[in-house]
Amino acid sequence: MELLLIVILPFLGIFLPVLLERHGRLASSFAAAVAPLLGLIILLWLAPRIFAGEVLLVSQPWLTQLGFNLSLRLDGLSFLFALLILGIGLLVILYARYYLSQREAIGRFFAYFLLFMGAMLGVVLSENLLLMLTFWELTSLSSFLLIGFWSNNSEARQGARMALAVTGGGGLALLAGILLIGHIVGSFELSVVLASAELIHTHALYPVALVLVLLGAFTKSAQFPFHFWLPHAMSAPTPVSAYLHSATMVKAGVFLLARLYPALAGTDLWFQLVAMTGLATLLFGAFMALFQHDLKGLLAYSTISHLGLIVLLLGLDSQLSNVAAVFHIINHATFKASLFMAAGIIDHETGSRDLRRLSGLWKYMPHTAVLAMVASSAMAGVPLLNGFLSKEMFFGETLQEALEGSFFNWMIPVAATVAAVFSVAYSLRFIHDVFFNGEPRKDLPNYPPHEPPRYMKVPVEVLVFLCMLVGMLPAYTVAPLLAVAAQASLGGALPEYSLAIWHGFNFPLMMSCVALVGGVLIYIGRKPLFRWYEALPKWNARELFEQAVQRLVAAATWLTALLENGSLQRYLALLLLSALVLTVVTLAPMPQLVGDRPLTPLDGITALGMLVLAVSSVLTAVFHRQRLIALLILGVGGLMVALAFARFSAPDLALTQLVVEVVTIILLMLALYYLPSVSPPESSSLRVLRDLLLAGAGGTMIGMLAYAVLTRGYDTGIAEFFLANAVSGGGGTNVVNVILVDFRGFDTLGEITVLAIAAVGVIAMLDGLRMVNPTCDPQGRRWALAKNPLILMTLSRLLLPLALLISAFIFLRGHNLPGGGFIAGLITAVALALQYIANGVAWMEQRMPLNYQRMAGAGVLIATFTGLGSLVFDRSFLTSAFGHFELPLVGEVELATAMLFDLGVYLTVIGATQMMLVNLGKLALSPPASREIH
Repeated sequence: MELLLIVILPFLGIFLPVLLERHGRLASSFAAAVAPLLGLIILLWLAPRIFAGEVLLVSQPWLTQLGFNLSLRLDGLSFLFALLILGIGLLVILYARYYLSQREAIGRFFAYFLLFMGAMLGVVLSENLLLMLTFWELTSLSSFLLIGFWSNNSEARQGARMALAVTGGGGLALLAGILLIGHIVGSFELSVVLASAELIHTHALYPVALVLVLLGAFTKSAQFPFHFWLPHAMSAPTPVSAYLHSATMVKAGVFLLARLYPALAGTDLWFQLVAMTGLATLLFGAFMALFQHDLKGLLAYSTISHLGLIVLLLGLDSQLSNVAAVFHIINHATFKASLFMAAGIIDHETGSRDLRRLSGLWKYMPHTAVLAMVASSAMAGVPLLNGFLSKEMFFGETLQEALEGSFFNWMIPVAATVAAVFSVAYSLRFIHDVFFNGEPRKDLPNYPPHEPPRYMKVPVEVLVFLCMLVGMLPAYTVAPLLAVAAQASLGGALPEYSLAIWHGFNFPLMMSCVALVGGVLIYIGRKPLFRWYEALPKWNARELFEQAVQRLVAAATWLTALLENGSLQRYLALLLLSALVLTVVTLAPMPQLVGDRPLTPLDGITALGMLVLAVSSVLTAVFHRQRLIALLILGVGGLMVALAFARFSAPDLALTQLVVEVVTIILLMLALYYLPSVSPPESSSLRVLRDLLLAGAGGTMIGMLAYAVLTRGYDTGIAEFFLANAVSGGGGTNVVNVILVDFRGFDTLGEITVLAIAAVGVIAMLDGLRMVNPTCDPQGRRWALAKNPLILMTLSRLLLPLALLISAFIFLRGHNLPGGGFIAGLITAVALALQYIANGVAWMEQRMPLNYQRMAGAGVLIATFTGLGSLVFDRSFLTSAFGHFELPLVGEVELATAMLFDLGVYLTVIGATQMMLVNLGKLALSPPASREIH
């Protein structure tokens, strides 16, 4: 229960900041902090159990046949990430309170923020991989909203689209990879997957599954060559950058690698893909960061580089490298989030993030300068700060890889040192160019700059203090958290390691000294480097991406214009042609058409019915331009279909077909009233020939398929199951009705929901539409003046109570005999439609003021609540209950909850049908006598 609360609290708190925004920004900020604060309290309350080595699991079966369960897991690794998500999230909420201007919709910002926070918590706390993937995609959607929060800025919109496209594409690859892992292991539960490493490694699909999973992780964590979206996401508000792009979203990819490490790591392919990708990203990001003139751009590329460092560590074939990766995840989250907040303060108080315009801010912002310098030093790996410790471990692991591997492996420590040199250089540039390097420029948008509000610096102070505390007292601060997180990532015992500040004079220390000295030298001699960089060919990832999107849109527009030219005939022709090709290709390997089952003997009555049906179908096509005649002939075909159902012992289908035929004819008559009685010829001879060939081929194919099916056995066990369990499981002898309201009740619920939505759609389309009544037929004969014939009015009023009585009879008997809510609803709808036709809309609305919209909605709700009622008794959704009861004067009767579900079907059918019929009937206006429709 506690794990569930941690995940759902941010979702429950989404609306609080929006609702309280009217009471001020402070109230909205406090409302936004409630959910993460409560979640953090619950998490810390569970901390002793996690530090004791316990793994907390909560599981609720859901879609068990798909392996999709609502399962949550809290171990050391998920505890660490949940702590970062909630802890840094609270600090960012406080920071955003002062960062966002008075004009910003702060309530909406916090709503998006909590949505993303809940999604990230779902990712790290999911035990089921499919559930994790669901939250994974939600992080992409919610980050799109946060990155594009300043929607009036085109760069923000483009950056949001780019981030969504890249991470969403990676999510599709991850979906395929997870499905393959589930196929290999036989389960999507992490506990099973993590224990099946050998089975996964030896399976033929392991390389494919690994590549797909890595694509998902690499796109999310901005690994080369998918790194380009992260710098262009810097158009987001700085609180978003501090949260998404340092502590949470970009960490989701490395979390996935650390989480699946026991199941997927340990192979040469893992080392080649993960370590080499991380190494390339580490170098590229460190190099590019030095040359960025935008302050947040520098931090973005440095984030890419540090993410590459973590991925490289996870790719090395060493357990201690995994510990170092987890350690650097902690350290990077603290110093990078504080740096982004410091950059936001600088931008907020000066109005600029351009390093070429910023200088000498130490004089005006000394407190901010100290905080930024400490955080930058931690990023550079200066001793006595947390970044130094994890970088020392990183250097040690790259050296170990070189000593134990081939000569090629020596490139890893060399590249690591080069990247560290650039890390020191760009960190020094952040410090010197912003706070020193001369006097402040007076052309800054906000001059003179000054310190921000006191509480805006508190989040930065907290994070910088953690950088110093962990750097100086690691064994007393971060050691227990690192141990449980690394142990959960490794899936076994921890290797020996030390978090001491001093390990003596060794190679990692030498590498750190080389990095510090080399970084200073590169920064001092940066001008030739900058001139060389400026001379390089330039390319803009956002522009290239937007060009690719525009080309894709142009290609889609061309293809759409080619296929969708507004011709229904073309659409049907393409559909039939595709179906024919697919059917032929699929059935071509079939050895013979005819099976060994004899056909049912054909009697004369059946043959006559088939002949009438065939003739009516042909005549409908012949007279299709004379719409009224074609409609009448079509009705004959529908009647013959109903008789065919009755002939082959399907009374429920026969009744349904009859009533549906009546309703359809009425509906078409109302529509045809406003259309010409005769349509002009539109098809050319070639098109007629095409349609004839397609129709002939389609008919031949359907006939052959029907013949092949009818001459083969169809014993699949499904029919026997329904026949055997209709009474015992559903309490009814009418198997068709029991299937509809019990065994396949979820399908029926979906169908009536679609029916209600379709009726609402009809109302929306007809709203405001006015048609002109025709005054005469095409031959010039005027319509009768009497709109409501007396005979029809009299007979309809006599038939109404009889029809309602039959409808009630059909409804009540449906669970055991042919009938049910659907048929009964159609009978009632026909009876009511007859009243409208005979007496007019005004007469009916005066005497029977029924709200059909509410009736349809009530039907869907009744059916839904009937299904939910079974959950109260710990049964599956839409499980029906039934029993036999003795009633006075009546005797024994059977009552079932399925009758309530059927009542929902009954009301939905009446409401939806009448919504469509009545609104079509209301279209008429009284036109001038000379106005006609041809």
